[in-house]
Amino acid sequence: MYAPDENLMFSNRANQRNGLTGREPLVFLPGPFANEPPNGKAHLKQCEQMTLTRRQKRLCRREPGLAETLRESVRLSLLECRYQFRNERWNCSMDGRGSLLKRGFKETAFLLAVSSAALSHALAKACSSGRMERCTCDDSPGLQHREAWQWGVCGDNLKYSTKFLKKFLGQKRVSKDLRAQIDAHNINVGVRAVKSGLKTTCKCHGVSGSCAVRTCWKQLSPFQDTGHLLKYRYDTAVRVHSVTNSATGETELASPRRHSSTGPRLRPTELVFLEESPSFCRPSRYSPGTAGRPCSKDTSCSSLCCGRGYNTALRLTTLSCHCQVRWCCHVECQTCLREEEVYTCKKH
Repeated sequence: MYAPDENLMFSNRANQRNGLTGREPLVFLPGPFANEPPNGKAHLKQCEQMTLTRRQKRLCRREPGLAETLRESVRLSLLECRYQFRNERWNCSMDGRGSLLKRGFKETAFLLAVSSAALSHALAKACSSGRMERCTCDDSPGLQHREAWQWGVCGDNLKYSTKFLKKFLGQKRVSKDLRAQIDAHNINVGVRAVKSGLKTTCKCHGVSGSCAVRTCWKQLSPFQDTGHLLKYRYDTAVRVHSVTNSATGETELASPRRHSSTGPRLRPTELVFLEESPSFCRPSRYSPGTAGRPCSKDTSCSSLCCGRGYNTALRLTTLSCHCQVRWCCHVECQTCLREEEVYTCKKH
């Protein structure tokens, strides 16, 4: 049985300070991020500090750039998750994450999808930027890697990224366990979301900008685009149960409202979940609730505050005003104070 929430984890003292339980997926574990890949044998220490399986640690030690790539995927997914759910009752909080991952909620589905998407994206970018030793640019036809580096058109190697990701996660044949099937499905939804953003970009070479020679390569879209797509998949996620295929005798995922005889079957791009989510309004083992959360009076307070109402406070902010262009060549501004209303959800 595959258990991604146990295999992909960082472990350090900062985890305890942030309320981590030891079952969080790789994507949401905080840690210091370096801008440069580790030199020498520094990556070996990083690999040992991560709570990985024995096989994953072996892969990590073998590839010097992998540890830093894993950390980059943490940053990508954490920031994107918080941004996409900034106005939701569940706002990707670290509190209650371990309990959440043990259940089959829509939020669990999103966590697994954005985790695999971030890792796939980070691996592909690491290959094209030269941070990984065992991969390089994508295999664009008619373009040698040396030429790619020279022209600065090294394509994002999503093919290698996807292959390595499956090897790293240890995805084999699908388990008969329903939860394992759901997790594997949602992980693949994240990978597919990254693939959908792979575009062909071209660059012209020639005298005076003419297109006498044109070089094309594969390039991933910004991860924010993947985040938007996965949030849409979350909003349209499908509740599923298990059925036995009469032809093969194997257990498959199915939706109560989708049967092969009455409508389209479950699509590989859809996020799936097993049980309805809690309201996330009050503090629970899944989230800290919404009390004290800032909200927008016109758009989000009604839903975010769960009918408890909101507090209104006045806040003074500073801003630049009465700006004038002075000869030559700068702008002079005065500092003004502005009073604005701030709204936060009530506790009761």
